[in-house]
Amino acid sequence: MFIPVGDTPNPSKPAWMTWSLMAANIGIFVLIAIPLMTTAPDTSSQLYLQFIETMRERGVAIEQLRGRITAYDLFLFQYGFRPAEASVLTLFSSLFLHGGWLHLAGNMLYLWIFGNNVENRFGAFNYIIMYLASGVIATLFFSLFVPGSNIPMVGASGAISGILGCYFLWFPRNRVKVFIFIFPFFIGFIFVPAPLVLAVYLLIDNLLPFIMMTGGAAGVAHGAHIGGFLAGMGAALAMWHRAPKGGMG
Repeated sequence: MFIPVGDTPNPSKPAWMTWSLMAANIGIFVLIAIPLMTTAPDTSSQLYLQFIETMRERGVAIEQLRGRITAYDLFLFQYGFRPAEASVLTLFSSLFLHGGWLHLAGNMLYLWIFGNNVENRFGAFNYIIMYLASGVIATLFFSLFVPGSNIPMVGASGAISGILGCYFLWFPRNRVKVFIFIFPFFIGFIFVPAPLVLAVYLLIDNLLPFIMMTGGAAGVAHGAHIGGFLAGMGAALAMWHRAPKGGMG
């Protein structure tokens, strides 16, 4: 097990935009997702029938699925990004929706660790523009490989991957605190160069599965992570001439 838990050094300036993004993602999950997860769906709605048909096309045993469908499943189906029925609304709404607590927690952990340095370098306004643009590019990049898919794509990971792409270029001398659990050989924390951690994220965690699974075959949208990371690197390169000299990098 290999889990980043922090980084160093960090700016002294508060990362208000990063904290606001975290609050938005967590707030939507607490106020919308949790109540809907305990609510039965409207089985007479057109959305429910479309959801059932989509699951049937995927080979899911519908009779086993019926009692497990919640109103939140339909909410994700409606506001997640589905390449077969793409819209501007879902292109953005999907960036603030998550499939469960673990999905949300993993994304928020990475946003908390890596967001503050990138926000400090960009400035709050440029940072949020980069974040949203990276999320959109990540989603569209992923959809290129599954253009006819009706499976909703949700999560902030594409946008957060944009942050990681910026961090990779701008802070090569930073170190990431990583929790290592290799029982019984080693359990503890070590500091790892940030470029190495992010290279593992890009190449091992995403590019390799993306190639092996032809982009969209798995439940994790590895293609979106790659697209977001490249978008972030592009934004960092475009802003490099405006970035303050020295600083945290």
